Amino acid sequence: MTDSLTAQPGKGGSERKNVALLGAFCLFLSTIEYMIPKPLPFMRLGIANLPLMLALDIFPLRTFILLVAIKIVGQAVITGTLFSYIFLFSLAGTAASAAAMYLLRRGLGPKRISFIGVGTVGAMLSNLSQILLARIFVFGESAKYIAPPFLAAGVITGVALGIFCEYFTARSQWYQQHRTLR
Repeated sequence: MTDSLTAQPGKGGSERKNVALLGAFCLFLSTIEYMIPKPLPFMRLGIANLPLMLALDIFPLRTFILLVAIKIVGQAVITGTLFSYIFLFSLAGTAASAAAMYLLRRGLGPKRISFIGVGTVGAMLSNLSQILLARIFVFGESAKYIAPPFLAAGVITGVALGIFCEYFTARSQWYQQHRTLR
């Protein structure tokens, strides 16, 4: 059995470099995001998901999951939440978002769903999963009061990240060289 990161001599090294590059980008954006004040401890803008969105057209599922894991664990280490309930929020939100984005982009293809659609759906599922956890573990029935502004923020950031990805991918030679999904 071959590893997806070493299956082809020329491709393996490039794929490793791209995982390292996008993983570092996730951690950098997580650090920037950590410095932005939050109304709730688990509420983030989602800018650290930008590298995940770029990876949708570049990596096969196994490598994409590796990048998602790097983002989740790295973000928790950066924010100091690895062994807290906030890690559960991040894990659930990122896993739901990443799964939906990957399935949509791979299922429909870039010609049928843009990064704007993918980013919006990803943000909504991330926020919905976090609201559900907030209802179960923190706020109880009162979670319904945080849902509207939380979901509205998700739509705004999902669209904004999608617009950025559309702009970047249309102009980036690096992206054009590495993308596999057309």
